[in-house]
Amino acid sequence: MTAIRKYQGMTPRLGERAFVDHSAVVIGDVEIGADSSVWPLTVIRGDMHRIRIGARTSVQDASVLHITHAGPFNPEGFPLLIGDDVTIAHKVMLHGCSIGSRVLIGMGSIVMDGAVVEDEVIVGAGSLVPPGKRLESGFLYVGSPVKQVRPLNDKERAFFTYSAANYVKLKDLHLAEGYDRS
Repeated sequence: MTAIRKYQGMTPRLGERAFVDHSAVVIGDVEIGADSSVWPLTVIRGDMHRIRIGARTSVQDASVLHITHAGPFNPEGFPLLIGDDVTIAHKVMLHGCSIGSRVLIGMGSIVMDGAVVEDEVIVGAGSLVPPGKRLESGFLYVGSPVKQVRPLNDKERAFFTYSAANYVKLKDLHLAEGYDRS
């Protein structure tokens, strides 16, 4: 099994020291930044639009990342754009949305087409960010659909880079063990 698959002439590109677990699948027009990590059973499918993932971003187990194709209901479509130092927790679904830098997307959350999550946001576990919704920088959002709950405190803001650095260390250990190869 190969985790990295070419599609329609587009081959995923990995930044320096990026880690993709051999059980994950990355297809098509996808760029994954330096020191980022893609964990077991994740699917990143850039088959009808582009996916860009920044540096030091972790996409955790069983997450699904896809795009919104261009068509009669959405002439431009929506790429999936993810910034730097983002922690995408287990079983998250991101679809044709934009995620800023220093963001935590909690376990089991869904972020829909055209939604924008600005920098320094926490989306609580199990939340739904509806199509076209914008989450303002500096806040915690929870619920289905999400609601702005309160401003982030200093400890929460510090967690963004702590979590990113922790996953960089962890993926380095997995790379040393060869877990990016089958």
